Amino acid sequence: MRVVTIRGDSITLAAFLKWAGIASTGGMAKVLITSGRVRVNGEVEARRGRTIRPGDVVEVDGARFSVVTDR
Repeated sequence: MRVVTIRGDSITLAAFLKWAGIASTGGMAKVLITSGRVRVNGEVEARRGRTIRPGDVVEVDGARFSVVTDR
């Protein structure tokens, strides 16, 4: 599992995918999310604006990312 540090207390799912380098563009993040390939804390997530917070685990195509903050 890769640890991804975010700035602040939260980030949207689409922004997280770009920040973590999983998606190179917002359009690519949208495709990943709407195609059902993204899970948050074990559940498929279809909302690009889903709030991601430290402690959440995001999974894309089997790769897992643990979210932490820089604070």
